[in-house]
Amino acid sequence: MIIGERRMTTQQSARHRSGLVDRVFFEHPRTLGMTWAGHGIGALAIGVRLIGAGIACLIHAVVPVFFTQTAGKMITQMYDHIARRKAGAANPENWPDYEI
Repeated sequence: MIIGERRMTTQQSARHRSGLVDRVFFEHPRTLGMTWAGHGIGALAIGVRLIGAGIACLIHAVVPVFFTQTAGKMITQMYDHIARRKAGAANPENWPDYEI
């Protein structure tokens, strides 16, 4: 592989790729004290709940009597869940104010 005017050896190229893979997939979860899979499952769960809250809002916009408190309650529950996880983490100082 050529970078600028310098050729990378096969070994250097493999290290570069593995460093890129580590940075893209594992660095962020590791800073939170999580595995890639654990972080992914948590992010998917939050995403599904957010989609559900969004759908409830869309229905509520059309028929105001439906889902009057659903989205607000779901978001409050998710916030409380994230706050508890951050407080119980081995390194809460590395957690941002939001989890995703």
